[in-house]
Amino acid sequence: MCKDSNKKPYYITTAIAYASGKPHIGNTYEAVLADAIARFKREEGYDVFFQTGTDEHGQKIEEKAAAAGITPKEFVDQAAGQIKTIWDLMNTSYDKFIRTTDPEHEKQVQKIFKKLYDQGDIYKGYYEGLYCTPCESFFTESQLVDGKCPDCGREVKPAKEEAYFFRMSKYADRLIRHINENPDFIQPVSRKNEMMNNFLLPGLQDLCVSRTTFTWGIPVTFDPRHVTYVWLDALTNYITGIGYDCDGKNSDQFTKLWPADLHLIGKDIIRFHTIYWPIFLMALNVPLPKQVFGHPWLLQGDGKMSKSKGNVLYADTLVDFFGVDAVRYFVLHEMPFDNDGIISWELMVERMNSDLANILGNLVNRTISMSNKYFEGVVRDGGTTDAFDEDLKAVVIDEVKKVSEKMEKLRVADAITSIFNIFRRSNKYIDETAPWTLAKDEASKARLETVLYNLTEAITIGASLLASFMPKTSEKILAQLNTTKRELSQMNEFGLYPSGNKVTDKPEILFARMDIKEVMEKVEAMHTAAESGKEEKEEQADDGIDIEAKPEIEYEDFAKLQFQVGEIIACEAVAKSKKLLCSKVKIGSQVKQIVSGIKAHYSPEEMVGKKVMVVVNLKPAKLAGVLSEGMLLCAEDAQGNLSLMVPEKAMPSGAEIC
Repeated sequence: MCKDSNKKPYYITTAIAYASGKPHIGNTYEAVLADAIARFKREEGYDVFFQTGTDEHGQKIEEKAAAAGITPKEFVDQAAGQIKTIWDLMNTSYDKFIRTTDPEHEKQVQKIFKKLYDQGDIYKGYYEGLYCTPCESFFTESQLVDGKCPDCGREVKPAKEEAYFFRMSKYADRLIRHINENPDFIQPVSRKNEMMNNFLLPGLQDLCVSRTTFTWGIPVTFDPRHVTYVWLDALTNYITGIGYDCDGKNSDQFTKLWPADLHLIGKDIIRFHTIYWPIFLMALNVPLPKQVFGHPWLLQGDGKMSKSKGNVLYADTLVDFFGVDAVRYFVLHEMPFDNDGIISWELMVERMNSDLANILGNLVNRTISMSNKYFEGVVRDGGTTDAFDEDLKAVVIDEVKKVSEKMEKLRVADAITSIFNIFRRSNKYIDETAPWTLAKDEASKARLETVLYNLTEAITIGASLLASFMPKTSEKILAQLNTTKRELSQMNEFGLYPSGNKVTDKPEILFARMDIKEVMEKVEAMHTAAESGKEEKEEQADDGIDIEAKPEIEYEDFAKLQFQVGEIIACEAVAKSKKLLCSKVKIGSQVKQIVSGIKAHYSPEEMVGKKVMVVVNLKPAKLAGVLSEGMLLCAEDAQGNLSLMVPEKAMPSGAEIC
């Protein structure tokens, strides 16, 4: 249930993380961004419900689980636990962590699919197109970029299968009207223009919403050979997680929270959230979310992070070097509103030294140390004033207003800049008032008291604002000032810090300066250790596997088998099979047709041109209705992965294997 019925509700979600592996810092950025917005909304007095979670079905997960030798459920349990651990490490204040393997979610997805089918929005057909396994998406030739997936840049492969489809075009005009009538529905505006011009206005194709080529998904109740396509499954988490019921028995929580105030997602999945999701909701007669914000990517210096590039940075690694709040500051502050941000070790160290250690940490330490040195830690308002004081106060109050204005527009990086403008102005105030000079003259005691009071008050306001973005740092600063977090509604007034209060006598160093050379040496050592561990693991993997022994045979039995080298000159998938490839194999002057169950491990294109080892005198047999005249030799590891046996040296087709 919502926490406070007297407050206005605010429902914010992240995209649910795909449970295929450990999330990198770019994935983690979204959770931290949503957390900052959620925390600030709470400061504004909203009853916030912040939902995040994991997307746990699909072909990619099924394949990864098989490669790991575990069940898909065991695989996603591990992955979801790892994702949740990272979110917790980064101090994200989510209210619910939903998993798409949650029984209630799966139950509602099945009911939703059946309802949409019964009302004619879903129909059965065949899908043929170019399929990207990592993205679990079909594309037309015209949608590809340089012949590859437009979303992730990976290879696509031809695929055809029986599937259920959703009639997208039925609701397209209604969605176009909604977008035009609600200009804030898709933000930033560049994302809205992209969706309108590239997808909606040219005309929507019907969407594939089921699959039969894998089983790890939510079964369609009335046709269990099909599992629900990942997007119809994943997107509905935003309503199932708060108690939506397809039969109309919605929870009080759903009634209070829906429509969502904000779906926060990466720009690469904007199409699914601003076209498919709204249309699904229209078909269910459920109101649309108020806003979808497609944030940019956090890139490393050489482009988008990917494991294949070897340029992945993880949150826990960065936290080990810099601490949680320093990493939060960096990812929030360095990400522009609608352009990609850059992350690097060098830039992290630079921000650590200039912004966190110097501008913020040094300010707090100097102020507290001077209060202890000159007044035994007691902070009093001396009652004096001059132009420097008035300017400091004006800047602080003005920046407070700017923070609220920026956050209203989701310009989080700009809001943090405004907070640090308070700290910058405070540092300048120290230079202007020169407390060390005032301390030399007893007649200036009241003036010195006022200066330190104004500094303490400015820091209190700045630290209170910082709570949404760097919560632990905010707590530490306020504790050292011996005060509590100022309410946002009280920040339009300067001078609420209690006069006569005593600050800590042992100020803590908030952020220590770092030497870039030392950091890079540690990074290099870390990479070296990781590579060494990888090589050791690979060596261990070569220790071999044991299989069950077959009965001994005589040489005469072995001699009956004829092995030769063959060259694959053509190959195609067997139409009626999910596993079989049919190869034309040249063996000397003959060409044999051989059917092999290796479709999951090789594409037809990969097969052509290979020299392989063939059992050529196997009695012909039909597999899936196709004649097979031999057998290709393969090796199989403990996880069931197959590798064709090929000659080590160049050998002519037809050469005897003896």
